[in-house]
Amino acid sequence: MTTENQSVAIEVRALDKQFGSIHAVRNVSFSVSHGEVLGFLGPNGAGKSTTMKMITGFLEPTAGTVIVNGNDVITHPIEVKSAIGYLPEGAPSYGEMTVLSFLRFIAEIRGFEGSEMQHRIDEVVRKVNLESVLHQSIETLSKGFKRRVGIAQTIIHDPDVLIMDEPTDGLDPNQKHEVRSLIKEMAEKKAIVISTHILEEVDAICTRAIIIAAGDLLFDGTPGELRAQSDKHDIDDAFRIITTQHYEQQGEVTRS
Repeated sequence: MTTENQSVAIEVRALDKQFGSIHAVRNVSFSVSHGEVLGFLGPNGAGKSTTMKMITGFLEPTAGTVIVNGNDVITHPIEVKSAIGYLPEGAPSYGEMTVLSFLRFIAEIRGFEGSEMQHRIDEVVRKVNLESVLHQSIETLSKGFKRRVGIAQTIIHDPDVLIMDEPTDGLDPNQKHEVRSLIKEMAEKKAIVISTHILEEVDAICTRAIIIAAGDLLFDGTPGELRAQSDKHDIDDAFRIITTQHYEQQGEVTRS
């Protein structure tokens, strides 16, 4: 919920995406304000990554609109992309590059040079704890370190909107704690959307949660309101109840 001190960063209006006969996202609408951390939840194939790609401009919607900081993602793509830090699923990068050369490359793309570039790199290396692997090629890194490199490139330009697909994927418990602490630290001034399968993350860092299944938006509320959907007051149980009921209803519609 937006307060007087929060401004809307992302507006998703009646978003729809079809791939041939596959209806991946169906008439989804929501908004995210600066100061919010939105947990974007759903089973595999629910449409989460597709929605994130449309918000960031990597996919064009079949119908609907995405507005980021007042700019339409279709008509003002450069302004939208400059405002967003995007961590895609798998965090693709150039494996033959060292961590340092990759971060320099990303900083250059973002328009930094000289001492400002070095400052940006130094800051993200410290925040994400990459000092020990700076001169290693990315392809030689563990999955956890590759994920941290992905997070570093996401925040190097200090964007005020972060879209992060499974940010703690592949991290050990200590690394997960570090990344969650970093997200909470950044959350005060940024609008952050996190796709995750780890429901404990919703309790740990999110101020709000959305559940999507089969392309449909099923729930939008606080983590406490989500837990209240379960008699056990358990967030995993609430997720199962909401998604299972939806798929059962879809099955009934299909058979009728």
